[in-house]
Amino acid sequence: MNAVITGASRGIGKATARIFALHGYDLYLSSRNEKKLLQTIEELKKDFPNVSVDGKAFDLGKKQEAQLLGEWINTNADAIDVLVNNAGNFIQGDVSNEPDGALEEMIGVNLYSAYHLTRTVLPKMMATKAGHIFTLCSIASLGAYPGGGSYSISKFALLGFTKNLRRELQPHGIKVTAIIPGAAYTDSWKESGVAEQRLMEADDIAKVIYNATLLSPQAVVEEIIIRPQLGDL
Repeated sequence: MNAVITGASRGIGKATARIFALHGYDLYLSSRNEKKLLQTIEELKKDFPNVSVDGKAFDLGKKQEAQLLGEWINTNADAIDVLVNNAGNFIQGDVSNEPDGALEEMIGVNLYSAYHLTRTVLPKMMATKAGHIFTLCSIASLGAYPGGGSYSISKFALLGFTKNLRRELQPHGIKVTAIIPGAAYTDSWKESGVAEQRLMEADDIAKVIYNATLLSPQAVVEEIIIRPQLGDL
């Protein structure tokens, strides 16, 4: 079994890689930061010597690099059992005051990365009539909030992409699930001053993703909303 995970060098992506490796999946990983990606690969190889772990650094906000990652996966993986579109970025600000270029950056990294990578590997998945695609959306996909700006716009769009993909792939035996998490304690929160205990753990999201793969072929969880116990911040 093979799992492809983007944004895999830290946070939710790294936690997801670990849980799939724990359950015997061979891993194909990607991240924009090559140094952190290589460190993650070495760590996973040490902790899970019975699985294969490989990866390449790409900036998935760029169409050509997302396609190159897909082509690399198509060449090296005999099948794609799980694809986790987790690459993402966050720029805080309202539409009226966020930095110029924020929309282009957010749409590129948070939406186009998933779109172009998925399109590149879909022929391989459709040929086997199997596989499970996850997109890491956000509570920001469901409603506007102060400071959400282009981030929220991009996550609304990612959820729309996921819904369309789910409908399109129904007859092909490929499952599609939108993961819609609230705040989890990852690097982006460490300087915020919010107590770690107030937020979810990255492992919480990873467990939800893995468990969604355990259903029978005739069942799929279309959307999973997971929030901190005390609610959104």
